[in-house]
Amino acid sequence: MEPALRAVCKDVRIGKILIQTNMDSGEPELHYLRLPKDISEDHVILMDSTVSTGAAAMMAVRVLLDHEVQEEKIMLVSLLMAELGVHSVAYAFPKVKIITTAVDKDLDESFHVIPGIGDFGDRYFGTDGSVGWSDEENQEQLSV
Repeated sequence: MEPALRAVCKDVRIGKILIQTNMDSGEPELHYLRLPKDISEDHVILMDSTVSTGAAAMMAVRVLLDHEVQEEKIMLVSLLMAELGVHSVAYAFPKVKIITTAVDKDLDESFHVIPGIGDFGDRYFGTDGSVGWSDEENQEQLSV
């Protein structure tokens, strides 16, 4: 998502926040932080390609708030969010704007969004992909 932003906004200031979920505890952990100077005066686009529970996104918002960014100046932009993630972030930070292309209802036992990103064509055309097809049948479908 960052290269697309840079292509459109040539002079945008970019910071980095790396938050990963600890697989043992299931809790988000901050691993890396580099923010532009004087970020407290900026509008901030917080980009996360997929948001499942919202825990990592909420930690990132908290980091921005700790650096004196105003909540109403934060936009969370995501390609895909689980319903739980949308509700969690919106409840915890009601002034943060949430922008996403799609919201999926469920998470699996590993807290991954389902059906998730999957095949873009399936989402775009409303098809069910190749579920139940063999590789040979898949190839025939593609060459028709």
